[in-house]
Amino acid sequence: MSGASAEGATGVRRPASFAPLRDDVADVLARINYATMTTVDRKGRPRSRLLIAVWELDGDRPVGWLATFRTPVKVAHLAHNPHATFSYWSPRQDVVSFDTVAEWVEDPEVKRRVWELYRTGSPAGVGYDPQPFWPAGPDGPGFHVLRLDPYRVQVLRGRELAAGVAPRIWRGEDRA
Repeated sequence: MSGASAEGATGVRRPASFAPLRDDVADVLARINYATMTTVDRKGRPRSRLLIAVWELDGDRPVGWLATFRTPVKVAHLAHNPHATFSYWSPRQDVVSFDTVAEWVEDPEVKRRVWELYRTGSPAGVGYDPQPFWPAGPDGPGFHVLRLDPYRVQVLRGRELAAGVAPRIWRGEDRA
């Protein structure tokens, strides 16, 4: 039943595996590229910023990576609550949202691999050349990486919205 889908009382389609969402997610991300990342502070107030995360979508569950500066606000928010949402929206009303648990990664091999994912695009069309932002490269002191483990992914294409079709929501291991 890996491709089977269940429908909740709200009509939301819940595929049992991430596979049925993979192509739509890759297509939407490639056209949008920028995500809104939202974290929360100690008082529960949201804080959003625009950035570009890369995603590995080929396995049983997606894994995201964020090359980023280790700003005091981001560090404080994630230390208090490691949950972050990455939302993508296009004028065509195509929407993808990743609810994730974010974790700082210090492993130099992983950081070099993430650097290459940004340079080559993952998925195709998503990423950028990180060199101008981190001239010292992936081994430099300013290059930091967050691993993003989604526990929920929601996909809704504009054509589905117009037809009254409910969003598709994949749920992985619940780390909420």
